[in-house]
Amino acid sequence: MNPILQRSFWLKNFRLVCFFSVLLNPSCSPKVQQPVDTRPAWLKGESAQRGYYTGVGHSVKDGTNNYVQAAKKSALDDLVSQIKVTVSSTSILSTFEENRSNFKETYEQIIQTSVADELEEFELVGSWEDERNYWVYYRLSVARYREIKEEQKRNAVLLATDFLKKARASEAAKEYLQALGFYFQSFRSVEKYLAEAIPVTVDGQEFLLTNEVYASIQKILNTIQLRIEPAELQVNRRVNLKEQPLTVKATFMEDNKPVSMLPLQAAFDKGAGDVFPDYKTDESGTAKILVTKIASRELEQTVAVKVNIDAISGSSSTIYNLVAKTLNVPVTKVLLKVQRPVVYMVAEEKSLGTARNNNQLSNKLKNLLANNGFEFTNDKSAADLMFEVQADSERGSVSGSIYITFLTGVIKVSAVREGKEIYATTLDRIKGYGLDYERSSQDAYNKALETLEKERMAELLNTILQ
Repeated sequence: MNPILQRSFWLKNFRLVCFFSVLLNPSCSPKVQQPVDTRPAWLKGESAQRGYYTGVGHSVKDGTNNYVQAAKKSALDDLVSQIKVTVSSTSILSTFEENRSNFKETYEQIIQTSVADELEEFELVGSWEDERNYWVYYRLSVARYREIKEEQKRNAVLLATDFLKKARASEAAKEYLQALGFYFQSFRSVEKYLAEAIPVTVDGQEFLLTNEVYASIQKILNTIQLRIEPAELQVNRRVNLKEQPLTVKATFMEDNKPVSMLPLQAAFDKGAGDVFPDYKTDESGTAKILVTKIASRELEQTVAVKVNIDAISGSSSTIYNLVAKTLNVPVTKVLLKVQRPVVYMVAEEKSLGTARNNNQLSNKLKNLLANNGFEFTNDKSAADLMFEVQADSERGSVSGSIYITFLTGVIKVSAVREGKEIYATTLDRIKGYGLDYERSSQDAYNKALETLEKERMAELLNTILQ
């Protein structure tokens, strides 16, 4: 064989042998570098640490927020979710649970929120980020957290016990409102520990602190009685109720002595209207309640007057508001039998100077008044209010085939018995369009009805019913 051909033959065979060797033996192939996961272990689901509450937070670096703070908040929320509220079977909270199924859950949510707000001594363990994301890892020592909370609880219990002693001293001196104030301060001092049974000893007597304070508050409230005079009142929706005062008297049930300087709160219990909300009884235990307006169309409405425990407690915390709803607070109610205002109406409506067969504007007004609880009469002497409605349209210009008219209307309201005008409004030059003046005038009336309902009626009602 030609030496050149022989060398070419062996070279081809050598290449084939190498090719199949690579296929059959992967170790002979070039190595592909696998990507290395550089994320820390805590970002791979290994964040738990014995003896610590831990939290991992994440935020996106989208340029619209402070991603570092957002991630920190997310991590602390995660951390706080591990701190559980345990409700003792003998705590005051467990007694609320019997008839208030969601009370415990609501309280736990409030406490979880307060824990997040008051969290301290947590530490940053690490952070990691890429081009789009940022992660952060925080932890809090379980032992240190419990130590801090126990110290806070001890201080709170000492303060609450001191207020309880002052409350008992005031109660013994028959300074009951002062005692209530001290009891509420005692309760406020330990309101974050309602889920716990807190035993204390005062004057040789051992009891559960929050349970005792709550029971003492309720006991004093139970001794107070409120009575309102008159208990039933006939009122007209538009009559000034200042001339018909309601008087509430507060007394102690035990000896019928007046409760002076007692904060009271008034509000519509049924119906709607304006009533001055806050009062305080005088030396004789009385307070005059001022209802200034009846806004509802209901024929029977009630105004409730109750002891204002918020004013006595001086507290507005979320926990207090939750617990306050469970107290039985002294209350009295007046029944308002509401008489509907009676209206006498006269109308003169014209179209282009000619009397109309249909008093469209006054009919609309009657409908709106009826829907708002007014009645009507044909006897002026039997009416509370007289409505006078006047309206007329006038020719305007003609633009091509379009005729234009202008409507002007006046509505006046007078108090019949006083003979005094109390309201007046003008529907001034409302423009109508049509293919002739009659249709243009009708269009102006239609627009006047819309103006009356949407722009003037609320003002009219507010004025004549005040």
